[in-house]
Amino acid sequence: MLTLEFTIEPFIEGHPGPHVLEAVAAAEALGVTVEFGPFGSTCTVPDDRAGEVARAVIDAAFAHGATHVLLTTDRVEEGG
Repeated sequence: MLTLEFTIEPFIEGHPGPHVLEAVAAAEALGVTVEFGPFGSTCTVPDDRAGEVARAVIDAAFAHGATHVLLTTDRVEEGG
């Protein structure tokens, strides 16, 4: 499993724009649960779905006005 964390700019504290909301919706449309945070959002996906989810987030963010997308991934150890 991989955790994807994404931060989408422009950033306006407390007021996520469509570039953020649509990116989260794109991941959720793929059946992924997204934890929406104040500075970034995260989701955990199987290795073979990470690329699909990352692409959906990036495509939706830029299609709705993002100027920058930062995406990081971390391996989640199963059972721990």
